[in-house]
Amino acid sequence: MRSFALFFCLLLPWMVIPAGAAHAQPTNIVFFLVDDLGQRDIAAYGSTFYETPHVDRLAREGALFTDAYAAAPVCSPSRASIMTGLWPQRTGITDFIQPNDGNGPAKWKRNTTFKPAPNQDRLSLDSPTLAKALRSRGYATFFAGKWHLGPEGFWPENQGFEINKGGIDAGGPYGGKKYFSPYQNPRLPDGPEGEHLPDRLARETAQFIEANRDRPFFAYLSFYSVHTPLMAREDLKKKYEAKHARLGLAPAWGREGERDVRLVQEHVVYAAMVEAMDLAVGRVLAKLDELGLTERTLVIFTSDNGGLSTSEGSPTSNLPLRGGKGWMYEGGIRVPLVMRWPAHIAPGSIVKTPSSGPDFFPTLLEAAGAPSDEPGAVRDGVSLLPVLQGRTIPERALFWHYPHYGNQGGAPGAAIRRGKWKLIEWWEDQRVELFDLAQDPGEKTNLLNEEFKQADALRAELHAWQKKMAVTFPTPNAQFDPSKTSGRASGRRNAP
Repeated sequence: MRSFALFFCLLLPWMVIPAGAAHAQPTNIVFFLVDDLGQRDIAAYGSTFYETPHVDRLAREGALFTDAYAAAPVCSPSRASIMTGLWPQRTGITDFIQPNDGNGPAKWKRNTTFKPAPNQDRLSLDSPTLAKALRSRGYATFFAGKWHLGPEGFWPENQGFEINKGGIDAGGPYGGKKYFSPYQNPRLPDGPEGEHLPDRLARETAQFIEANRDRPFFAYLSFYSVHTPLMAREDLKKKYEAKHARLGLAPAWGREGERDVRLVQEHVVYAAMVEAMDLAVGRVLAKLDELGLTERTLVIFTSDNGGLSTSEGSPTSNLPLRGGKGWMYEGGIRVPLVMRWPAHIAPGSIVKTPSSGPDFFPTLLEAAGAPSDEPGAVRDGVSLLPVLQGRTIPERALFWHYPHYGNQGGAPGAAIRRGKWKLIEWWEDQRVELFDLAQDPGEKTNLLNEEFKQADALRAELHAWQKKMAVTFPTPNAQFDPSKTSGRASGRRNAP
């Protein structure tokens, strides 16, 4: 008995597993990244037109983040940040990657005040990535869907993923029949005629999970959905046409800068695309349930930027958030984020702590039992496991620096959020805006004059961060002609 008591005393410290320690059973990780999905496009976040029962289930069974952000208002820099744990400015990818640097300063043809800053067209092979870090710790690694982080030779299989199903340089499903087979994608063999891409990617992900059920795995399903082209399954389109008529919906438009902005979620094709994405999520979740892996699998669901509301069909509305994809306002950078990990996250948790893309790297490493702050490693994010377990993390600032003109009417600028305060600097007209997000999440009231001391402090912190990151800035455009139509403008959808 004395020997048993001694053995139990020696064992006891190892039975209480602190955050970051190795788990008795390795944690599996499934990461869903949706392209261009707005925070308000999910029913759990308030949508009453789009139907997302499977993502809503994740929210009920896990944690819903109210103040989660992408690291950029467009896709490639946000994706680079998730993959590396770094601010986009460290990777050099600060705008969406376009073939042959089509949106770079050398080829710039739009009538704008500035020429955009240069943009890296690939994620360096020397970059740290989630796949490399987890693979080195014995994880099977899998990628499906949109990559958009460089040309061939810089695709997922070159960045730590053992399997790549569909990840190439393209920013959308632009080959073949696009969202339907044949896809003409060099990393995704065509399926039967008419096969739907979201379902195919989910099936590939489910098959990978089943094949690796007996070892820890990292499955990264990076949807091409709900990015343009706006295309949907005919059955789902008809469903939302009927719902649209039943609810008596009609389009409504406002104005954001020189662009019209959609004010009502009522686009039937987009709604069908959102539901198809949700059905694909459900297929993967069902496989976890079937294999008995749900309890020890951390599932993350998020988007790479806000919803598309001012361009390319303007298919969604982000209200009550302002603006959309390509803008520094909340509608462009605040995103849905849901995490489920039954053994560690209380069901129905609401997390109000602000978070950003670089936080995923240390969070997933700690969930995998590895230290989130390895000596010598450069990481700009923090692990979110403490807030998922009901604890707090020190208040910190989040930053954005976008020295480009996107396709959605936004302008070059930078922003900082600390606590409830958010400051935006617009470089075209040297305008500064200060918002109290606790009272004004729609960013309607600029408090710069009333809270100038707060604004000065935030600007100083933003500028110090920009200096630390050695950021690039746009340069004056010698060809700009103020008498001509602005390169940020587009035609009106509604009467002035």
